[in-house]
Amino acid sequence: MRIDPQQYVDHITHLVRTIPEDPEIDRAADLFTKALTGGGVIQAFGSGHSEAVAMEIAGRAGGFVPTNRLALRDIVLYGDAPRSELDRYDLERDPAIARTILDLAPVQPHDLFVIISNSGVNGVVVELATLVKERGHDLIAITSRAHGDAVASRHPSGRKLADLADVVLDNRAPYGDSVLSLPDGGATGSVSTITSALLAQLVVTRTVAALLEAGEVPPVYLSANVPEGDAHNLRLEALYAGRIRRGA
Repeated sequence: MRIDPQQYVDHITHLVRTIPEDPEIDRAADLFTKALTGGGVIQAFGSGHSEAVAMEIAGRAGGFVPTNRLALRDIVLYGDAPRSELDRYDLERDPAIARTILDLAPVQPHDLFVIISNSGVNGVVVELATLVKERGHDLIAITSRAHGDAVASRHPSGRKLADLADVVLDNRAPYGDSVLSLPDGGATGSVSTITSALLAQLVVTRTVAALLEAGEVPPVYLSANVPEGDAHNLRLEALYAGRIRRGA
């Protein structure tokens, strides 16, 4: 048996062409616009590889300044948990960690949350989504419908991320994430990071378009690697002092 890498390219190309047609992207952009025009900050969380997608939303060139990235390591960086906690293999499955992460975050009532999880079933993700909704925040999920529907929740409630979100953006990754079958029954060629990042950027760009259409100046980062970048970014960040953090 052999695998054809071109099949992976073809699969991703098809998704890149069809995902922008999802009407949920516009619904997510509406929530972004609502939060930003109301003085809110967009709080993004992902664990494991999903953190890469949170980084697409929070603190990058071309993205919005009023954004904040939450992470599992916040319990050490901003809390008093020992460094050894981050070595736990089951950390993202522990619902109790979610409350700590949320309580340590600089959150205000009009903030919007984006939670990214390919499976959408682990304890931290579901508990964080539960707490976010209990506290009255709008919530966008970026997840795989196919994978989430195929596995059981690891949260005591039995719920999954997609059950709790106001808007669900389906990254269209298959069960197991990868698309090229291997002889031993495994697979290679993962999908979720590429398509989830595409979804995140589509929401951001459509929100920017909506703000411009409304006559607003979008608070967008410049690259720190252009001469005027630092001054521009620091000026905008100062408007959100104490509400955003740009740590590790």
